[in-house]
Amino acid sequence: MSFSGMVKEELSRQTSTARHCRIAETAALLSACGRITKDGSLRFQTENDAVVRKYFTLLQKTFNIDTEIAIRESGLLKKGNVYHIEITDPLQVQNVLQGTKLSVNEADRGTLLPENGLITQQNCCKRAFIRGAFLASGSISDPEKGYHFEIVCQDEAKAENLRDIIHTFQIDAKIVLRKKSYVVYVKEGAQIVDMLAIMEANVALMNLENIRILKEMRNSVNRKVNCETANINKTVSAAVKQIEDIRLIKEKTGLHNLNEGLAEIAELRLQYPEATLKELGMMLSPQVGKSGVNHRLRKLSEIADELRTNEEEVL
Repeated sequence: MSFSGMVKEELSRQTSTARHCRIAETAALLSACGRITKDGSLRFQTENDAVVRKYFTLLQKTFNIDTEIAIRESGLLKKGNVYHIEITDPLQVQNVLQGTKLSVNEADRGTLLPENGLITQQNCCKRAFIRGAFLASGSISDPEKGYHFEIVCQDEAKAENLRDIIHTFQIDAKIVLRKKSYVVYVKEGAQIVDMLAIMEANVALMNLENIRILKEMRNSVNRKVNCETANINKTVSAAVKQIEDIRLIKEKTGLHNLNEGLAEIAELRLQYPEATLKELGMMLSPQVGKSGVNHRLRKLSEIADELRTNEEEVL
């Protein structure tokens, strides 16, 4: 099962004890997956068995409606099943619509729209609404590969309503148009953790946090290794250049013509090509610090560059 599927499975098993929260979650589910048919029935359709189980439970516990789940196979191009729950009793349909404060959008095949913010006034109801919206049409990427949380909405108004509810929890949710749908998404890893906390997916939250910690540790180790490798390469490159300069001086003028300090460090560098500046300084008598060694080697480099310049002028 995918990480997204595990989150939905966990959320599907949670049922709030407060009726107002159950109403908010039902409203989110119906807003995404419900519609009023031409004959006035309230039809709920999904391809996720965890989602249909949750809706079935909410109908029973919140509206005392007992109905059946119809199952049929998906079309030729899709694998899996499609699950239907249909309420045909006009009184029950009216009770659900009035309770969830949903209105019928006749212009869009009878889809359902949240009329106002009455059902999401309390923070607990906002959490329930977000949970229902994610169950119905949300997904979350495998945190091993990247961080991405999204909920697909049928129209811009629904997306803006959901985004505004998420914003009340200080989550920087954004909207993007994808084909004909509006997608509310969150990209930052820490905020996705917060989204799981808001929806009360505590097991998934702990799993995600463990993965984030391991990834951060790996990234930290990789950064240190890369930094150390870069430093080693830099040291080796500098040592190679220093040896080239010293050999040029030795060939053109001889090291015996250098002052005692430069000659001493030049001989040590030739003898110990892999030594660090600190190690070279400790070999000198008296010992010299890294900055002193570096100053002498820079002086040798200047002498070598001057010899090269003179040689080019002669040519």
